[in-house]
Amino acid sequence: MMKSDTQNASALSRRSFLKSIGGSSVGLALGGGLGLAACTPKSSTQNFSGDYSAMAQQNYPFYGAHQAGIVTPAQRAIYFLVLDLHTQDIEEIKAVFKQWTESAAKLTRGENIQPYGDNPFVPPVDTGEADGLGAYGLTLTFGVSPAFLQKLGLSAHAPSEFVDLPLFPRDQIKPEFSGGDICIQSCADDPQTAFHAVRQLVRQARSSVTMKWSQSGFNAFDHSQHTPRNLFGFKDGTANQETLKNADQHVWVNTPNWLAGGSYLVVRKIQTHLETWDRTSLKGQEETFGRIRHSGAPMGAQAEFDHADIQSKDANGNPVIPDNSHMGLAKKTGLQILRRSFSFSSGIDLTTGQFDAGLLFISFQKSPAQFIALQSAFGRMDRMNEYITHTGSGLFACFGGVQEGAYIGQALLENQRTG
Repeated sequence: MMKSDTQNASALSRRSFLKSIGGSSVGLALGGGLGLAACTPKSSTQNFSGDYSAMAQQNYPFYGAHQAGIVTPAQRAIYFLVLDLHTQDIEEIKAVFKQWTESAAKLTRGENIQPYGDNPFVPPVDTGEADGLGAYGLTLTFGVSPAFLQKLGLSAHAPSEFVDLPLFPRDQIKPEFSGGDICIQSCADDPQTAFHAVRQLVRQARSSVTMKWSQSGFNAFDHSQHTPRNLFGFKDGTANQETLKNADQHVWVNTPNWLAGGSYLVVRKIQTHLETWDRTSLKGQEETFGRIRHSGAPMGAQAEFDHADIQSKDANGNPVIPDNSHMGLAKKTGLQILRRSFSFSSGIDLTTGQFDAGLLFISFQKSPAQFIALQSAFGRMDRMNEYITHTGSGLFACFGGVQEGAYIGQALLENQRTG
């Protein structure tokens, strides 16, 4: 890719991103902790007016003050992978993270992790399915769990709030979709590019890690709206524009430790019961969300980004936004998180004969307490509970950004082993 093309595409992205976060006010699409709400909305210009060549050239540098893939404008595809450590040798893990850093920098530039060699009788290092595709705005975001620190004898360096999430009301978490030691979030505007990146990283670390679970997902943006819709037909990600106005307060960790400049990632795999939802009246759907489906406006308002007045009453003295609506419950907490979620459809559930579909909910927050308070507020009251089941869960600390010459997680892994 030509350097001038990359610079032009990046400049377009920056202008569109700044425009998207600067011109709107509070909104909550699908509310808080459940967050059936996606990521940072894109403006129509950010969709490159259907110019896939420009999309292919878009890239976000891997090196910087923060990891990309957190406040980066939302891409169309995700491949999210959770890994378990296959070793407790910290020097071995240092070597893995150093190699991942070098490879991630190349992959996010749209390059292979290594060029093809001269010997046709050995397997190529790069698997090649992204040859010629370009970067497609690929971002790679790395995080580790409390178990990661424990296994490597680094628990003494864990912040006091960095502990596994509690079990919430109505959770039906499956062991195969919970826990894990490392997460890799790979997002791009092309699904094959996103998968290719994770595939290369896993191949490099096969002797040190094992794959625990993964989920691919999708996000759609048309040219007439700034906010995509989830599988329930409601706009997703409205509230993020408000959160991003003060990311230092809501997203970034600023304590002087190995997590400075990073963020806490919560992942929840949420099954959506589409067949039940599809039998619900439009009025019932809107009262479940607290929003008008067509426009995305809060009930009682006109436009998507209008103020959601949870105190407003109708002529009969009833709340305009139902108290037990998803948005109503979330708004009462006064808390904000950054949602970066993707819908998924993984075939048919062989037990029920229904769609195996839902939401890979991902949120970033300065403290896990933000998510815990939001999710706890929904409790058993949330009208959304009839239509969803939480089946997967995890908490990961995503490192701060990497400077050239350093490697991801270096501030943690260079600490003295303590256990």
